[in-house]
Amino acid sequence: MAFTVEKKMQVIKEYRRGEVDTGSPEVQVALISAHIDDLSQHFAVHKKDNHSRQGLLRMVGKRRKLLDYLKRVDAGRYRDLVARLGLRK
Repeated sequence: MAFTVEKKMQVIKEYRRGEVDTGSPEVQVALISAHIDDLSQHFAVHKKDNHSRQGLLRMVGKRRKLLDYLKRVDAGRYRDLVARLGLRK
């Protein structure tokens, strides 16, 4: 399943902080997480797709940097987002 515009809009609507928010760290991390989930499903079928795997690793790194920023700026928002996305066990 591809990452469609409808799915992107749904993620933005769920994680935005205000009515016109599309660029807050919460939205960015949620979009990257949704992309990572889609790519994980792709790799279940295409195990030798190393070019896409490199893009996946870049996305994971970018998400980590955004989460580190959010933790540094506002730890409460960070904990809330991690809990909503289910990133920590």
